[in-house]
Amino acid sequence: MDYNTAAKGNSFYTIGLSYKKADAKVRGDFSLDEKTKQILLEQAKENNIESLIIASTCNRTELYGHAQHPFQLIKLLCDNTRGTLEEFQKVAYVYKNKEAISHMFRVGSGLDSQILGDFEIISQLKTSARISKKYGLLNAFSERLINAVIQASKRIKTETEISSGATSVSFASVQYILKNIENVSSKNILLFGTGKIGRNTCENLIKHTKNSHITLINRTKDKAEKIAGKFNLIVKDYGDLQEEINKTDILIVATGAQNPTIDNYIIQTNKPLLILDLSIPKNVDENVDELDNVSLVHLDHLSQITDETLENRKAHIPIAEDIINNIMSEFISWLETRKFAPTIHALKGKLLEFKNSELEAQRKKMLNFNEDQAELISNNIIQKITNHFAHHLKDDEFPTDESLELIKKVFQLESTTE
Repeated sequence: MDYNTAAKGNSFYTIGLSYKKADAKVRGDFSLDEKTKQILLEQAKENNIESLIIASTCNRTELYGHAQHPFQLIKLLCDNTRGTLEEFQKVAYVYKNKEAISHMFRVGSGLDSQILGDFEIISQLKTSARISKKYGLLNAFSERLINAVIQASKRIKTETEISSGATSVSFASVQYILKNIENVSSKNILLFGTGKIGRNTCENLIKHTKNSHITLINRTKDKAEKIAGKFNLIVKDYGDLQEEINKTDILIVATGAQNPTIDNYIIQTNKPLLILDLSIPKNVDENVDELDNVSLVHLDHLSQITDETLENRKAHIPIAEDIINNIMSEFISWLETRKFAPTIHALKGKLLEFKNSELEAQRKKMLNFNEDQAELISNNIIQKITNHFAHHLKDDEFPTDESLELIKKVFQLESTTE
């Protein structure tokens, strides 16, 4: 099966790295913020990349796109991050065509997530696809694929219990707090960073800790105020960060900055302080471990936490995989149809040439030539012939490539379909 797109010589690739082989530091080196994503997309457009979707989360950075060679995508990633080609070769992966398609389905459906059933990635993929479309980097193949992945994700979420309960890193962080901190409801909690992970963590904190002593700080204060207004929480200025850290018992950092925003110099308290760093790259400098009163936990550790609920979810993986296989098969069938559509179109054009030539000859021979009837009959015959060929090409018993070549040869369509 040829998965190439309409652009001759292009194949569909997934290139990237994830938590499976790359630790938090390396993932941080290859992470992409929103501004850098835009720059990368602009460069892809300049380099005539046909389509490109970017996924950059705390667990992975991946590019899904069409190129003549995967190095075109690898170079884009390395040129726009701190990551090097040498690092990439050590921990990354490159998937082509069917493997690349299958990988996107597993990622979007939560089966490849660091915490099984984490469905936050699918909304990020949808957002990335919309942005790519604005840049003219979402071709028919990629748009159809992302919609199929969304469909699979929805079905898995509703038809299985893989997502029973919350399964995200933000939920895992709250579970860690509940298991390791006594009297959580009376503790002061400071959330620094109100991006998506920060917002989700905030919701989980309120839901599960019953704590009303939660303070929000964000570099852009109005973003924090929107969340605070929803939950009636306290918002402080970014300039108050050190003062608030010294008041708090639990600090959750989810700023998404490219460099550490918290280090041991900013912590001027001797009371016990738990710090959860939910950021990639790491936003908390490891030198905080030098402080005896500080306990630092990074999201890689949180993601290793397993419980009975998570174990139970694994039983539903076969059902989820069946759903993926069904929807992926439909996508492959569409690809097959898309592949032979130009040949069928060219065949119809050739048959119309035969028809017009023959009708012209009959007009000259017959005085009472019935134009309408001849058009109707010949068009119906042409439609039946093309339908017959299309049905044959869809039949899995016959090799599509061989059939296409035979049709082109018999009807001399080679020059027409290229």
